[in-house]
Amino acid sequence: MHPKSLTNSISVDAQIGADDMAALAELGFRSVINNRPDGEADDQPASAELAAAAARYSLAYRHVPVVSGQIIDADVDAFAQTLATMPPPVLAFCRTGTRSTMLWSLQASRSQSVEDIVRIAAAAGYDLDGLRPRLQVQHDRYAARAKSG
Repeated sequence: MHPKSLTNSISVDAQIGADDMAALAELGFRSVINNRPDGEADDQPASAELAAAAARYSLAYRHVPVVSGQIIDADVDAFAQTLATMPPPVLAFCRTGTRSTMLWSLQASRSQSVEDIVRIAAAAGYDLDGLRPRLQVQHDRYAARAKSG
Protein backbone atom coordinates (compact mmCIF):
# COMPACT_ATOMS: atom_id res chain seq x y z
CA MET A 1 0.00 0.00 0.00
CA HIS A 2 1.43 3.35 -1.14
CA PRO A 3 -1.21 6.11 -1.15
CA LYS A 4 -0.36 9.02 -3.42
CA SER A 5 -1.90 12.36 -2.53
CA LEU A 6 -3.68 14.33 -5.26
CA THR A 7 -5.18 16.93 -2.92
CA ASN A 8 -5.60 17.34 0.81
CA SER A 9 -8.86 15.43 0.57
CA ILE A 10 -8.09 12.59 -1.88
CA SER A 11 -5.31 10.11 -2.47
CA VAL A 12 -5.11 7.18 -4.86
CA ASP A 13 -3.49 3.79 -4.69
CA ALA A 14 -3.24 0.42 -6.38
CA GLN A 15 -5.31 -2.55 -5.20
CA ILE A 16 -5.62 -2.75 -1.44
CA GLY A 17 -6.72 -5.68 0.68
CA ALA A 18 -8.93 -6.08 3.71
CA ASP A 19 -5.84 -6.18 5.90
CA ASP A 20 -4.89 -2.66 4.73
CA MET A 21 -7.95 -1.01 6.32
CA ALA A 22 -6.34 -0.74 9.77
CA ALA A 23 -3.30 1.03 8.30
CA LEU A 24 -5.53 3.38 6.28
CA ALA A 25 -7.42 4.33 9.42
CA GLU A 26 -4.11 4.88 11.25
CA LEU A 27 -2.95 7.14 8.40
CA GLY A 28 -6.05 9.27 8.97
CA PHE A 29 -8.19 8.21 6.03
CA ARG A 30 -11.91 8.35 6.74
CA SER A 31 -13.26 6.95 3.47
CA VAL A 32 -12.41 4.42 0.76
CA ILE A 33 -13.69 4.28 -2.84
CA ASN A 34 -13.19 1.03 -4.75
CA ASN A 35 -13.13 1.66 -8.52
CA ARG A 36 -12.63 -1.98 -9.59
CA PRO A 37 -15.51 -4.14 -10.75
CA ASP A 38 -15.69 -7.38 -8.77
CA GLY A 39 -14.05 -10.27 -10.57
CA GLU A 40 -11.71 -8.15 -12.67
CA ALA A 41 -8.84 -10.40 -11.55
CA ASP A 42 -8.73 -13.77 -9.81
CA ASP A 43 -6.57 -12.52 -6.92
CA GLN A 44 -8.70 -9.45 -6.22
CA PRO A 45 -10.70 -9.27 -2.96
CA ALA A 46 -14.47 -8.92 -3.35
CA SER A 47 -16.01 -5.53 -2.64
CA ALA A 48 -18.17 -7.04 0.13
CA GLU A 49 -15.04 -8.28 1.91
CA LEU A 50 -13.43 -4.84 1.66
CA ALA A 51 -16.63 -3.11 2.83
CA ALA A 52 -16.78 -5.34 5.93
CA ALA A 53 -13.12 -4.65 6.74
CA ALA A 54 -13.63 -0.91 6.27
CA ALA A 55 -16.60 -0.98 8.65
CA ARG A 56 -14.47 -2.67 11.33
CA TYR A 57 -12.22 0.41 11.31
CA SER A 58 -15.05 2.97 11.00
CA LEU A 59 -14.10 3.83 7.43
CA ALA A 60 -16.84 4.88 5.02
CA TYR A 61 -16.72 2.62 1.96
CA ARG A 62 -18.29 2.89 -1.49
CA HIS A 63 -17.97 0.69 -4.54
CA VAL A 64 -17.97 2.74 -7.76
CA PRO A 65 -16.89 0.12 -10.31
CA VAL A 66 -15.50 1.37 -13.60
CA VAL A 67 -14.19 -0.81 -16.43
CA SER A 68 -10.56 -0.02 -17.20
CA GLY A 69 -10.15 1.96 -20.41
CA GLN A 70 -13.90 2.58 -20.70
CA ILE A 71 -14.61 5.56 -18.44
CA ILE A 72 -17.86 7.22 -19.51
CA ASP A 73 -19.42 10.47 -18.30
CA ALA A 74 -21.84 8.57 -16.04
CA ASP A 75 -18.82 7.01 -14.29
CA VAL A 76 -17.32 10.46 -13.73
CA ASP A 77 -20.65 11.72 -12.37
CA ALA A 78 -20.93 8.74 -9.99
CA PHE A 79 -17.38 9.26 -8.78
CA ALA A 80 -17.92 13.01 -8.28
CA GLN A 81 -21.15 12.45 -6.34
CA THR A 82 -19.52 9.80 -4.18
CA LEU A 83 -16.48 11.94 -3.51
CA ALA A 84 -18.70 14.88 -2.55
CA THR A 85 -20.60 12.84 0.04
CA MET A 86 -17.78 10.95 1.74
CA PRO A 87 -15.85 12.31 4.71
CA PRO A 88 -12.31 13.30 3.73
CA PRO A 89 -9.62 12.33 3.44
CA VAL A 90 -10.59 9.69 0.90
CA LEU A 91 -8.51 6.93 -0.64
CA ALA A 92 -9.67 5.83 -4.11
CA PHE A 93 -8.12 2.70 -5.55
CA CYS A 94 -8.14 0.44 -8.58
CA ARG A 95 -5.64 -2.05 -10.02
CA THR A 96 -2.79 0.46 -10.40
CA GLY A 97 -4.28 3.79 -9.28
CA THR A 98 -4.48 5.15 -12.83
CA ARG A 99 -8.24 4.65 -13.27
CA SER A 100 -8.94 6.36 -9.93
CA THR A 101 -6.62 9.21 -10.92
CA MET A 102 -8.41 9.56 -14.25
CA LEU A 103 -11.81 9.65 -12.52
CA TRP A 104 -10.56 12.32 -10.11
CA SER A 105 -9.05 14.34 -12.97
CA LEU A 106 -12.20 14.25 -15.08
CA GLN A 107 -14.41 15.45 -12.23
CA ALA A 108 -11.79 18.02 -11.17
CA SER A 109 -11.64 19.41 -14.73
CA ARG A 110 -15.11 20.80 -14.15
CA SER A 111 -13.59 23.50 -11.96
CA GLN A 112 -9.80 23.35 -12.34
CA SER A 113 -7.47 24.01 -15.25
CA VAL A 114 -6.24 21.09 -17.30
CA GLU A 115 -2.64 22.17 -16.70
CA ASP A 116 -3.09 22.08 -12.93
CA ILE A 117 -4.73 18.66 -13.07
CA VAL A 118 -2.05 17.14 -15.30
CA ARG A 119 0.66 18.63 -13.06
CA ILE A 120 -0.96 17.25 -9.87
CA ALA A 121 -1.32 13.80 -11.40
CA ALA A 122 2.28 13.83 -12.65
CA ALA A 123 3.53 14.77 -9.17
CA ALA A 124 1.75 11.64 -7.90
CA GLY A 125 3.35 9.52 -10.64
CA TYR A 126 0.48 9.37 -13.15
CA ASP A 127 0.87 10.54 -16.76
CA LEU A 128 -2.39 12.04 -18.01
CA ASP A 129 -1.04 13.63 -21.20
CA GLY A 130 -3.18 11.28 -23.32
CA LEU A 131 -6.28 12.42 -21.43
CA ARG A 132 -5.68 16.15 -22.08
CA PRO A 133 -8.20 16.49 -24.95
CA ARG A 134 -11.01 14.93 -22.92
CA LEU A 135 -10.08 16.97 -19.85
CA GLN A 136 -10.21 20.15 -21.95
CA VAL A 137 -13.61 19.25 -23.41
CA GLN A 138 -14.93 18.56 -19.91
CA HIS A 139 -13.44 21.82 -18.59
CA ASP A 140 -14.87 23.88 -21.45
CA ARG A 141 -18.32 22.29 -21.12
CA TYR A 142 -18.59 23.18 -17.45
CA ALA A 143 -17.10 26.65 -17.94
CA ALA A 144 -19.76 27.36 -20.61
CA ARG A 145 -22.51 26.14 -18.26
CA ALA A 146 -21.24 28.37 -15.46
CA LYS A 147 -21.13 31.37 -17.83
CA SER A 148 -24.69 30.86 -19.04
CA GLY A 149 -25.87 30.66 -15.44
